[in-house]
Amino acid sequence: MWAGALSVCCLVLTSCGLTTVGCSQGDREPYYRQCVRLCERQNCTGARYRAFRKLQPLHMLVTGWTCADDCKYNCMWATVGLYVKEGHNVPQFHGKWPFYRFLFFQEPASAVASMLNGLANLVMLGRYRAAVPTESPMYHSCISFAMVTLNAWVWSTVFHTRDTPLTEKMDYFCASSVVLYSIYLCCVRTLGLYHPWTSSLFGALLIILFACHVWYLTYVNFDYGYNMVASILIGLINLLWWLSWCLWNCARLHYVWKCIIVVVMLHGLALLELLDFPPVLWVFDAHAVWHFSTIPVPFLFYSFLVDDSLHLLNVKAE
Repeated sequence: MWAGALSVCCLVLTSCGLTTVGCSQGDREPYYRQCVRLCERQNCTGARYRAFRKLQPLHMLVTGWTCADDCKYNCMWATVGLYVKEGHNVPQFHGKWPFYRFLFFQEPASAVASMLNGLANLVMLGRYRAAVPTESPMYHSCISFAMVTLNAWVWSTVFHTRDTPLTEKMDYFCASSVVLYSIYLCCVRTLGLYHPWTSSLFGALLIILFACHVWYLTYVNFDYGYNMVASILIGLINLLWWLSWCLWNCARLHYVWKCIIVVVMLHGLALLELLDFPPVLWVFDAHAVWHFSTIPVPFLFYSFLVDDSLHLLNVKAE
């Protein structure tokens, strides 16, 4: 139930109010702006535009690439070439580093890494369902967590394939929903199995907080600083709650070391985002490296969930 509520809340609130991405050094450059205006005037109207639409590959048309987008892409590289030629640092454009576009993928490395993360979660979801009977007390909560996670990786893939105000927000908000559901999952494991009303109330509280978070960023101010602070805060809550439970039970439950490694690894790997360097070969940046580094994590975490769910099932049968 909570999984569907989080996803629907995110999509409905976000799609109703979209804002534009702020400026960066590259797209503030007069050379870039003049290049885009000239390109759009020459190529995005009249006969040349009709020729563009006729010759545009189907995969570019289906994914929403326009003549104006092509102008921005080509002018971006013209500006980057000018900066490099004059010995200046590579600038960002619209809040992003310049990336080589592959087929319709705007950020090919991050898109591929997101797809592989989603595939890893899908594979392990299948293994969990095959190994754990539905009678296990944590079964449905774990399945819901997997669905929330898969939804987030789908939107991450979409965002890195095609950056628009909607896909950017869905990427950010769905990533937050995974952390919030992980906190809820921890609440169910630590409190809800013994006092079901606690997890129900806590789940409702998380949905309200998530809805307020999405509403503020969508309708009031898409504040990247606030979003980062909020993400760090819920990440710390998630880390400390899971770690506390694991350390409390590590002597009794031999498999909790898997959960300890996962939560520490996830928060440690997130530090890769702080590197923030221009893309190597115009493809691999710190964000892509971070996404690739998290691919092994689901294998260990779902292994922990399988062990814990089977343990709870045995306890229930006694």
